Amino acid sequence: MKKQKAMKKQKTIEKQKPAKKQNIVLISSVLLVIVFALGAYFYKTQQSAKLSFMARENASTFVREYSMTHGGADAKVYIVEFFDPACETCRDFYPLVKDMIAANPGKVKLVVRYAPFHEGSDHVVKMLEAARKQGKYWEALQVTFSNQPYWAIHHKAQPELLWQFLPQAGLNMEQLRSDMNDPEIAKRIEQDLADAAALNVRMTPEFFVNGRPLPSFGFAQLKDLVESEIRDNY
Repeated sequence: MKKQKAMKKQKTIEKQKPAKKQNIVLISSVLLVIVFALGAYFYKTQQSAKLSFMARENASTFVREYSMTHGGADAKVYIVEFFDPACETCRDFYPLVKDMIAANPGKVKLVVRYAPFHEGSDHVVKMLEAARKQGKYWEALQVTFSNQPYWAIHHKAQPELLWQFLPQAGLNMEQLRSDMNDPEIAKRIEQDLADAAALNVRMTPEFFVNGRPLPSFGFAQLKDLVESEIRDNY
């Protein structure tokens, strides 16, 4: 009898062992997920704090003297956008950001920075900067985005195909071809790329609002952050 009881007890223990192991594995997995989530949260919080600090202490990383801007001269809310002219999402966001600025007159300003990650995009940036010398920057940017499907195929810029559309911006094309070789333009591209690297910009478009990065990518997130900064500053 004692022997039978001992055998039953041993079988019960053996049955409990796999269950305990499964519970331990399950608990460990849950703990790992929690630790990862907390780590991601604290990283984003630290990044946001770091970038906000940089916006105060090293504003030039976000806005250079040569950076093109659109919006109120005395605006207290800055949207800094690193963009690539061959980026489809940049083209999609462009009218949305302009509409948001128009909806908040005098309160919001767009600052455009270059991150020409796609092959050939740096050449297009030179065209835009050359158009700037003729006072036609925004017109040239609009033409560039409007006709992007024709000159940027499969995310590869083919600037030679863009030339046929640029006259729509009212540009002197001969002057444009000359001005785009200005060494100063190449320096601006180089500086913007350096600033993009400092801010950990890896894809376009990348937005910062008064030095704060988006919590996650999307226009709703950008709009919410802008509206939050408007409430805090006005």
